[in-house]
Amino acid sequence: MAIDRGSEVTTQLLTLLNVSATKAGKRKWEEGDNKPSEKLNKRKTLHFEDIPRPQPSTSATTLEDTETRKSESEEVQKDEDEEMEDKTEAVEEEKEEDVEDPYEVHFGANSKLVTDSRREIADNKSWKTSKGKHGKLGGIVEYFTDESTKLESNNPSKIAILDRLKAPFEEHQSKLPKELAALQNALLSLLASQRDLYITRTTLETQQSLREAIALHALNHVTKKRRRVLKNNERLTHASKAGTAAPEDVQDQGFTRPSVLVLLPFRSFALRWLSAFTTHTPSPSYQVENRSRFESEYGLPAGAVDKLATAEPGTYPKDHVEMFKGNMDDSFRVGIKLTRKSVKLFSEFYGCDIIFASPLGLRMSIQKEKNADFLSSIEMLIVDQVDALTMQNWEHVQFVMSHLNQLPKESHDVDFSRIKPWYLDGHAAYLRQSILISAYETPETRALFNHSLKNVAGKVRTERKWQPISVPEGIDQNFIQFECSGPKDEADKRFQYFTTQLLPSVLKSAVQSVNTVVFVPSSFDFIRVHNYFRKTPGINFTVLSEYSTNQDISRARQSFFNGKKSVLLVSERFHFFRRYKLRGIRNLIFYAPPDHAQFYTEFLSYPFMDDGVEPSDVTCRVLYSKYDWLKLERIAGTEGASELITRGTL
Repeated sequence: MAIDRGSEVTTQLLTLLNVSATKAGKRKWEEGDNKPSEKLNKRKTLHFEDIPRPQPSTSATTLEDTETRKSESEEVQKDEDEEMEDKTEAVEEEKEEDVEDPYEVHFGANSKLVTDSRREIADNKSWKTSKGKHGKLGGIVEYFTDESTKLESNNPSKIAILDRLKAPFEEHQSKLPKELAALQNALLSLLASQRDLYITRTTLETQQSLREAIALHALNHVTKKRRRVLKNNERLTHASKAGTAAPEDVQDQGFTRPSVLVLLPFRSFALRWLSAFTTHTPSPSYQVENRSRFESEYGLPAGAVDKLATAEPGTYPKDHVEMFKGNMDDSFRVGIKLTRKSVKLFSEFYGCDIIFASPLGLRMSIQKEKNADFLSSIEMLIVDQVDALTMQNWEHVQFVMSHLNQLPKESHDVDFSRIKPWYLDGHAAYLRQSILISAYETPETRALFNHSLKNVAGKVRTERKWQPISVPEGIDQNFIQFECSGPKDEADKRFQYFTTQLLPSVLKSAVQSVNTVVFVPSSFDFIRVHNYFRKTPGINFTVLSEYSTNQDISRARQSFFNGKKSVLLVSERFHFFRRYKLRGIRNLIFYAPPDHAQFYTEFLSYPFMDDGVEPSDVTCRVLYSKYDWLKLERIAGTEGASELITRGTL
């Protein structure tokens, strides 16, 4: 298999080289070419939609957006001036470089991590595993290829951050509670090992601190990469002036410049990540260009009032406020270029270092341009709020993942003599570091971790025991298990049990056949159940889904509360996006346990919004199989879920 793959990669690469050499204006790579290399991804002509619009400055440390109206030649000159300063920095800070730096060991041109045996283990998913603890991150499950890639619990990786980034970080961290500071340090020490990390459980209190630590790690990565490129540029220039042969060890680039991709569900999270990144930039000299435009396009429109942010505490659940306050647009992408003294927002994609984007925004861009070359050299992938992305269209995430680290279709004026060997070998996916952050796990997110992450340095998944969720006392919770032979027939077996046994027993009861809510987590199952209700006589129902209009919602809630409709069919995505409180409930049927455990508690508490309701008046049935383990664990607790799976009773 390795030979076949190598042949395929070689063929594609030769094709790319030939295309590069024959296109007009492209630089042809020849053996023995000793000319100093042009800078990576030299600037291209800006399109009209890429030209930033001037906006008033919002802070003393932000450049006026009128800078964006300068001619291209002026901006290029400014970039060159800053690069000269960066070269000086690279020379002055050269003493910081360490050949044993985890960055150089992992991402350096001479990285020896990608071996045939390790690639085979990653491809076949035959990882070795072990369990342990890692500071405030708590319990972890480690996946490794061999003992040399196994974490040493007694000798954690150092936090290898450059001094110029570490200073503002430590100053900011000193103001945090000790628990959060310890959590950040544990996270940074693990990230320094360059392993993939899947944080499976976050709280509202820790999310921004986690973002700040991860942003520092990403900034450190981009800075070290830039310094290496600038240092080699200087070496090539000296060799050219001296008339000597160019040094051979100058492989320091990928096919394209962007190296960090941050996937986010909504525009509001891009603002939070920008804040996390700029927390570590030296102030007051550091400048953020086009910030006012960014805040305008990624915040709320001028004069708009955020009802969630301004509502009295307790009006909406805290997690709902944190998720949906601000700009909820889910189609966006923005390039960010880093220099020594500035962050340049709205940089064109092939000239930026970091990309903030939603899965939908990237997919639309890729399909429009008919290539994803700007994703060919991503060395760090960060996916925030993975649980929220499962409530959108998960296929968009899978689409983006399938286009990461593929050989580009065009050369983009890159100097092939400076591309790292493992890029040319088509092995970039085996070195990419991926960081997933989620409030809870789902089968989709676990599958993403298991099947799409192939970092041969290893990967780590956090693991903690869950305690039973609190529900109103006195309610009889009836967990009903159905049997299925495998995950492929699970959906059919669930539907069969629901339509032939559970639903008929409910409809026969005069009490349980009215004031009944059927809660369906999966969109596929929701459509299936909805169609069944429509075709079955005798079911007087109404529907609340994520596609319901405000008028539909008002009509459905009113008719259910007044008893005009006996059954209310609700999708989990509706509750995720709307979070309405529903009155008139006496009977609850969970077609499957909800992904978000808090939804279970909320629906069981809704009947008590009505006067005179006793716990004995409320019934609750939960249909589940052994493949609902992750959901059950969050509701019944780790021990309770184990008992449910083995005995079928709570």
